[in-house]
Amino acid sequence: MADVCEEWGVDVSRGPDWLFLRLRPGKQEPAGMADKIWSLADRHFVYRLVLEMNDVSMIPSHLMGQLVMLQKRVLQREGALRLCGLSKECAEALRFCRLDQALPNFASLEDAVKGQRRHAPHFRERAGSGLSA
Repeated sequence: MADVCEEWGVDVSRGPDWLFLRLRPGKQEPAGMADKIWSLADRHFVYRLVLEMNDVSMIPSHLMGQLVMLQKRVLQREGALRLCGLSKECAEALRFCRLDQALPNFASLEDAVKGQRRHAPHFRERAGSGLSA
């Protein structure tokens, strides 16, 4: 696991032409996260990224800003940034801020790579929350 910022970690794996990054949140705001993830992408020479957000329970404005910064860099290299595994609350926060088109969320890692959006809502159910997709 690599550190992307103080107390935040990321599990990195690679597929053909894609870099998969599973974010592991810490207690602090993710300052500098965009820079560190960009550095990982640069090291791998891969600019098509899927951020697995399964462990992220909320997206504060600072994290949204970091994601937007990362998206801008990825687009400059003609890459792609896709999210998967967002909770219903996180997906709604992105939609509320009108970032759901710029930061597309997919139901699964496979859907994110294929760019396939399903007709069902694109969020995961929280364990024990009683919410259904």
